[in-house]
Amino acid sequence: MIRLDNVSKQNGRQLLFVEASAALQKGEKIGLVGPNGAGKTTLFRLVTGQEAPDEGQVLVDRGVTIGFFSQDVGEMAGRPAVAEVMDGAGPVSEVAAELAELEAAMADPDQADELDSIIERFGEVQARFEELGGYALEGRAREVLAGLGFSQAMMDGDVGALSGGWKMRVALARILLMRPDVMLLDEPSNHLDLESLIWLEQFLAGFEGALLLTSHDREFMNRVVSKVIEIDGGTLTTYSGDYEFYEGQRALNEKQQQAQFERQQAMLAKEISFIERFKARASHAAQVQSRVKKLEKIERVEPPKRRQSVSFDFRPAPRSGEDVVNLRAVHKRYGERTIYDGLDFMVRRRERWCVLGVNGAGKSTLLKLVAGVTPPDDGTISVGSSVRMGYFAQHAMESLDGDHTVFEALEYAFPQAPQGSLRTLAGCFGFSGDDVEKKCRVLSGGEKARLAMARMLYDPPNFLVLDEPTNHLDMATKEMLVAALAQYEGTMLFVSHDRHFLAALSTRVLELTPEGVQQYGGGYTEYVARTGQEAPGLHA
Repeated sequence: MIRLDNVSKQNGRQLLFVEASAALQKGEKIGLVGPNGAGKTTLFRLVTGQEAPDEGQVLVDRGVTIGFFSQDVGEMAGRPAVAEVMDGAGPVSEVAAELAELEAAMADPDQADELDSIIERFGEVQARFEELGGYALEGRAREVLAGLGFSQAMMDGDVGALSGGWKMRVALARILLMRPDVMLLDEPSNHLDLESLIWLEQFLAGFEGALLLTSHDREFMNRVVSKVIEIDGGTLTTYSGDYEFYEGQRALNEKQQQAQFERQQAMLAKEISFIERFKARASHAAQVQSRVKKLEKIERVEPPKRRQSVSFDFRPAPRSGEDVVNLRAVHKRYGERTIYDGLDFMVRRRERWCVLGVNGAGKSTLLKLVAGVTPPDDGTISVGSSVRMGYFAQHAMESLDGDHTVFEALEYAFPQAPQGSLRTLAGCFGFSGDDVEKKCRVLSGGEKARLAMARMLYDPPNFLVLDEPTNHLDMATKEMLVAALAQYEGTMLFVSHDRHFLAALSTRVLELTPEGVQQYGGGYTEYVARTGQEAPGLHA
């Protein structure tokens, strides 16, 4: 359906693709992977025709419809979310518009002379609308929006009143409703909670078209894709399997290439040693010449390209008292909605609680109550002795000074820290090279979130309260964070939609349900085994 033939592409001085080739066949579900800046988004833009290759060609079969979801959703305002979604449904939305025009024309006395032809055309258009499933369209649009976490009120409310994250979901819903022949999804899992993410997995599993996607969520990739295309060093390499298979195969390939490289280096060293030893002897001239020619013809094996794996040893957190935070008979309402009605909850030293609950159940509210950002309406929240709390939420980035560079923001927070240590910290959270000289005001939301996280963890508190800490982190940074937090000796209370993060770090589960609050000993993996569900109300 789509082929890239010997494509080369350069952005400024950076070579993104060098004679790269790959294909997407009918019904295939492919994950696109590669380090940040390797050219994943550029590849999407080449396929959609937004950019042209410098050399080679991008071939799309005639008549193939493509739906492209990107992080740049553009302006949305002035109509309900459900109407915005239906508008993206491809041909059916155009047919619906013509049907509305014809209905108006039939009621227009000025067009009475043309009534017969209008009625005839109305019949044709109505049949086409029915054939395209038009009458079921609104129901399908609402089903998709509900799957992505929208309430009925949000579906019918002005899309302009939604936050950036919810507008992303509207843009994603447009593509899902459209059901094109090929879906290109650039980070669709970024702004979704766990329930919506699992719904999207199931939707994509039933999607019969072809799919090309990027995601920083390894569980999501494993469940959705059956092939991986890796962009690295200008080439495209295809692996037949899920993300786990790709990782294993890549490691095996690296090991084999390293062994080949070492064998060849040993052989070359032996040959060069012989040549050096006997080059001055006339009796060995023929042998020396023969070996020189042999060396010239040998195709050199390159050492494997090593992915830079970042790791950072965070300082040990100071010890707190045994009781870290205690919530007793806590009540919290927002307007008519009761979020908590007499909540009792205790966090003890070194426990790692993950909080699960459907959208609107009060996960972020609980973290705000514990962090003291939101007061309870009634009841008490007491923080234990020697507890130093670090609270990370998506608004944590608001504390950054826009005039500071990334490096200055770290220096300002830790004036006594060695520069090398701060540069390593910046690199761990995705700021390498010139990135540390960027002003905070020009950073994207994701970059600001990463910087705020870095500042909090350099000198870690003994109680971490984290609201979606892995949003905007790529896989390598997530792995670094999971490894660092696995060694962390403090206490944690967190909300996350990343199942790898949940399984690796939680030792307790607090589940918020309409029937009340459930507490489970054991982490997320045990919770799934015990309840048979990956998230409240959703079965594994």
